[in-house]
Amino acid sequence: GLLSVIQKLKGSPEQELRIVLLGLDNAGKTTLLKRLASEEVSTITPTQGFNIKSVHSHGLKLNVWDIGGQRSIRPYWKKYLGSTDLLIYVIDSADQKRFEETGQELAELTEDEALTGVPLLVFANKQDLVTAAPAAEIAEGLSLHTYRDREWQIQACSALSGEGVQDGMNWISSQIINRKK
Repeated sequence: GLLSVIQKLKGSPEQELRIVLLGLDNAGKTTLLKRLASEEVSTITPTQGFNIKSVHSHGLKLNVWDIGGQRSIRPYWKKYLGSTDLLIYVIDSADQKRFEETGQELAELTEDEALTGVPLLVFANKQDLVTAAPAAEIAEGLSLHTYRDREWQIQACSALSGEGVQDGMNWISSQIINRKK
C-alpha cells in the first residue's frame, strides 16, 4: 500500500523537484516559503525579483522558486517555468477585489506550454482573516473544475499560523508517489 511506497521512497536517493511559487503581490508567497523552510515569518518584505529555497519534505528535496508578484514582474514569470515539476499558486483569500485579476493570471499560466500537465496546488491563503473567502468559493470563481489537463488541489491555509500548509505538502507528496507508479 501507500506505506510501502513511502518506505521505498525513503530508501532511495532523495528525489529533487522544481517547484515554482507564484501569485499576486501580497498573497503570502514568501511567508509560505519561509513557513515551509521552518524559518521565522514575523518580518517579511515584498519580494523584488525571486527567492530560491530548498525544502526537505516527505523524503523529497523541493527546490522552490518564489517569484515576486508585482504587476511589473509578472511578464517575466514565464521565463522561470521550464522544467517545472509542480506549480504552487497562492491567493490572498481576503482580497476579494483582486480575485478576477488573480484568476486571469492563473489562467494565462496554465495555458503556457511549459506547464502542460504540471500539477497545480492553489493555496487559498490568509484563512485566519475574518474576510477570507472559503477555498471552495475561490475554486469555483477560478473555474478550477474546468482544468482537465492536470491534477489540481485547492488548500485553505494560513501561511502565518501554518494551518493547512502541511495538508498541501501531503498532496504534493501524493502527486510524486502517483507519478512514480
